[in-house]
Amino acid sequence: MTAPRPRTVRRSLLAGLTVLALGAVPWAPTAAAASAPAANAEVIADWSETAVATVNGDAKRPGAEQFLWYGFVSAAVYNAVVGIEGRYTEYKWHERGPRSASPEAAAAAAAHRILLTYFPASQARLDAAYAASLAKIPDGTAENQGVAFGERAAARIVQLRENDGRGAPVTFDKPPAPGVWRPTPPANAPMAVPWLAKVRPMLLDSPDQLRPGPPPKLTSKQYARDLAEVKAMGGKTGAARTAAQTETGLFFGDVLPVQFQAAYRGYTTRHGLGLVDAARLFAAAGTATADATITAWNTKLTYGQWRPITAIQLADTDGNPATAPDPSWAPLLDTPPYPDYMSGHCTYDGAAMRVLSRLTGGDIDFRISSAVTGTARTYPTAASYNQDVINARVWAGIHFRTSDIVANRIGTRIGDLALARYFRPLK
Repeated sequence: MTAPRPRTVRRSLLAGLTVLALGAVPWAPTAAAASAPAANAEVIADWSETAVATVNGDAKRPGAEQFLWYGFVSAAVYNAVVGIEGRYTEYKWHERGPRSASPEAAAAAAAHRILLTYFPASQARLDAAYAASLAKIPDGTAENQGVAFGERAAARIVQLRENDGRGAPVTFDKPPAPGVWRPTPPANAPMAVPWLAKVRPMLLDSPDQLRPGPPPKLTSKQYARDLAEVKAMGGKTGAARTAAQTETGLFFGDVLPVQFQAAYRGYTTRHGLGLVDAARLFAAAGTATADATITAWNTKLTYGQWRPITAIQLADTDGNPATAPDPSWAPLLDTPPYPDYMSGHCTYDGAAMRVLSRLTGGDIDFRISSAVTGTARTYPTAASYNQDVINARVWAGIHFRTSDIVANRIGTRIGDLALARYFRPLK
């Protein structure tokens, strides 16, 4: 069902579409456009919040899956904005909107259409947010042209994502054996969203393009070191962690995509980013973390490494004389329902931090809050953030260190690729 448009938009839609068709010429800034004030980036933050309320709140999609949806929204918004404003290359699109169109209206229309297409049950929320966005824009031709172009930008993303593997019947089918993942307490749930392993990426050429080699062998010294560390530092009780290490482990147990969206909003506001640069930040980080998710899940499904809780409890079956079992061992945080290698969290982190570091010149000023601990942190550099996350997943008892380190490196490569291939300044 198509959402009703505000009256002023409906009344002149045909006129707007006619102007859009006539305005389909190569983009070039006019003298008036060059001297106009920067477009307002508030619409980017508004629709980030609406996307989170829709995907996380209404639809309650699993945390890892959410990265994909935020990637779709941010890519559509980015194309809608730069298709009018210019400055950067579009994402897998080569259309330009009328130079007189409102980029704010285009951004709102694109986000609204993407979310309504995939989450129609949230129509009331989405239509209210859309009306609120358009109410901030003067009625008239510019608004109508922007709306029409934003709809086109969204349609392009929907087209690109057709038959991309979302929701495909993929299952984890490796039988239990030493080193092989199996459902973990307390829920003992099957692998969550295994289809993410096969989804067509947004930036990469295939889900396995950057898949790393296998995890350390069970009989290796590295595996024994990894197990000993998480066993000593990651237990729910009797661990060697300090209070500060415990807080760090808990801090990163929140819903990461929600944390990221809030942190991006905070950065764009504090640093006064204009509409174009805000759209670019969200889109580059959003698509990179979407592909980080896909790459991590492809790796998890391929290798199927067991989690620390299973490895420690069944250490007498791993064939490594340097490991010893503890049948009662439990982690600080409940183990998520999917294999260990490689860490999804650290893959997303690596991708996002690399994008932010390159876009900000290294001073990422990344302020992130955790509902788990009720605290907030500010990270000045990607390195300081990544170090904490790698440690946190070990101290929480849910990952081997090698899984974290490899994941962070792969995520970093995805972040580099995002800005090497896409979102580049126009020449």
